[in-house]
Amino acid sequence: MVLEYYSGLLINGEIFRINFITVMILANLAIGIFLVGMYINLKKWGMGSTGYGKEPSGSIFAFPRMLAQQMSEHAHVHNQSVLETFVLDILFQRRILRRSPLRWFMHFTIFFGWMALFVLSLAMFAVEMVYISAEAMGIHDLPDFLVPTLLRDMLAVPNDIFSYILLTGIIIAIYRRLFIAKMREATIAYDSILLIGLTAITVTGFIADGIRTERLWGFGLDPSLAPPTALFHVVISLLFCIAYIPFSKYIHMIAIPLALLANKGGE
Repeated sequence: MVLEYYSGLLINGEIFRINFITVMILANLAIGIFLVGMYINLKKWGMGSTGYGKEPSGSIFAFPRMLAQQMSEHAHVHNQSVLETFVLDILFQRRILRRSPLRWFMHFTIFFGWMALFVLSLAMFAVEMVYISAEAMGIHDLPDFLVPTLLRDMLAVPNDIFSYILLTGIIIAIYRRLFIAKMREATIAYDSILLIGLTAITVTGFIADGIRTERLWGFGLDPSLAPPTALFHVVISLLFCIAYIPFSKYIHMIAIPLALLANKGGE
């Protein structure tokens, strides 16, 4: 039923069945690529010396050990708590706000929208896995929030809200890159790829949902196009938002918070 939503990709006039299991295989592949990339980054981050007179370490555990040690000691300049650093400097991003309110609003809407949608997707995935397990064990009397079709309806409004928040940040980012001379001149292909990829993911998500629900974003397209559009959205989301992160500029989403935690925030 609901787990067949991604079925029905039309290729050369014939239906190519792509089910939930296939999507899960793609998800695990993306996670595997992500983990390999993080292993490479941890090796690289561990190449620095962890103390005066010590030789650089190539261990992937060198950086986590150093981070834990930094977080447990007084920083050289700043000495705010880990909680304060996490809330104000990482979540609220006050360092960016001090420099430029517009840039902060752009970053915050992209970060907040992306992370909220990611959490909602994880919730949907968890419920689908519970539903599969319950069906396999012959359990059919589940509460509404554990039935995928019903949960999707419950999450429809939050999904819309956070999608528009994300779209707002993307529109601001595009505007800055196209119409602010300083930003346009500083833009390189690397920046463009990231923005184009994020835009494609957001737009295809709107279109897939619009086709399925017959709303404005569906552009009047045939409902049979909803599954392949949703599949395309899922695949590029997995590859771009998970697998590609350790190998791209988006690694700053991980590296900068870690650096802030190590330095106890501050400028």
